[in-house]
Amino acid sequence: MSKLGTLTIGQAPRADITPILDAVLDAGLARRHAGVLDGLSRPDIERDFATVPGQPVLITKLLDGSSVVIDRARTEKAAQRKLSMLEAEGCSTILMLCTGHFESLHTESARLVEPDRILPPAVAALTQGAQLGVIVPLAEQISSEAGKWNPLGRPPLYAAASPYGGNGASVLQAARELAGRGADILLMDCMGFVESHRREAAAAGLPVILSNSLVAKLVSEIV
Repeated sequence: MSKLGTLTIGQAPRADITPILDAVLDAGLARRHAGVLDGLSRPDIERDFATVPGQPVLITKLLDGSSVVIDRARTEKAAQRKLSMLEAEGCSTILMLCTGHFESLHTESARLVEPDRILPPAVAALTQGAQLGVIVPLAEQISSEAGKWNPLGRPPLYAAASPYGGNGASVLQAARELAGRGADILLMDCMGFVESHRREAAAAGLPVILSNSLVAKLVSEIV
């Protein structure tokens, strides 16, 4: 019997993402949601996943609704342990709920679905040379995550806006900035962006690809 595991780099369950999965997955499909930061307090997280100056970072959401910025390399090591746990619990397919790039994640027999490996070729095929505008959560990710977009026919344009709020630009501001710079299509490059963010970005007048929606639809074909 198929069992889907999901792994967020934050804390599970992700109440913002699971409805997007529920909309396309069979209601009878067994599921197990896990998070890299499950059971950890903010002081624990700040100690064990502290960012390193100049090194890639990720942003994610905690159960209390707040967000936290964490070191990508430390997150990857912890994520590997969680993948092994999900596989041991019988998950036949495991979906990473993060669009960040990871070098070494793997499973023994379960099918591992990593959005950063799916999105670039799929988006390249969908956009067919159009100018893509990518909205990332953190300005620091514009350089650290850029390599995964090599499959595109032309380099994308970037703007930063967090799906978790804060003092930075809003999603609409980022979308309008990209439209003004010549983007033809927008991509929201974080699993934390949800349908309300898509609607906000769409007010800039361009088509908007929502990463978690696209990935969820593709995963529904194999579970």
